[in-house]
Amino acid sequence: MNWKQRDSLVLEEVLEGNVPPFLLKMVPVPVSVIDSLSGKTIHAVYYVTPDYLSVGTNVDWARVNITPMAAQRIADSLHCFLPTRKMVDDIYKAAKVKLEPVPMYAYRDSTPTMYQHHLIIEGQRKGRPGLIAGIKKDVVISGAVIRNAKPDRLAIYGWHMPDGRPIQPLYTGHVNWWVDYSQGIRLVYRKIRVEGKWMDYEAVLSDPRLKGLLCDEPFCDHYRYSY
Repeated sequence: MNWKQRDSLVLEEVLEGNVPPFLLKMVPVPVSVIDSLSGKTIHAVYYVTPDYLSVGTNVDWARVNITPMAAQRIADSLHCFLPTRKMVDDIYKAAKVKLEPVPMYAYRDSTPTMYQHHLIIEGQRKGRPGLIAGIKKDVVISGAVIRNAKPDRLAIYGWHMPDGRPIQPLYTGHVNWWVDYSQGIRLVYRKIRVEGKWMDYEAVLSDPRLKGLLCDEPFCDHYRYSY
């Protein structure tokens, strides 16, 4: 399959509900930031899928690799959004299952390689449950996307080593239709609980006092990908 065929198939399957039930049991990730005005600590919690976007059942499933355009359509349908660079770091810190990255070098954008990588990860995981990280680069939202001189970019980040260092710095060099085996889609529920009150993630990112809960970049004004 090429990327368009893969996007089309994954969209059809996910929107029809062919998603492993375990993936929809979201996991809390607690974060905090110091209020620049009062000096007090602001606490928040957001909820993420325990693994990367997958299709199938709890016993017969596979992680899938798609463009940010398809990922955004799926996120919208599930009232979710894609994480920022800071959130990828925080999710890694909160993860119960941290696995060492396994790079692959041949036919990186082919569907068989993507499935082989899924099987390698499962061999590492050995059935351990819980929030997993270190297995993919994340497709992220970033102000660098809309400030890139070239149009139609995507941002990727992450793939943490056991010492917590990401293999992939924030990068916007790929065109938005480029997808390879290493890119994963982590979904985040769009409602954030800030000091016990629910807020939409766009409201959090646009608030100068609160955006540090979710974003550590100079500009935090890229909320979603177009499709």
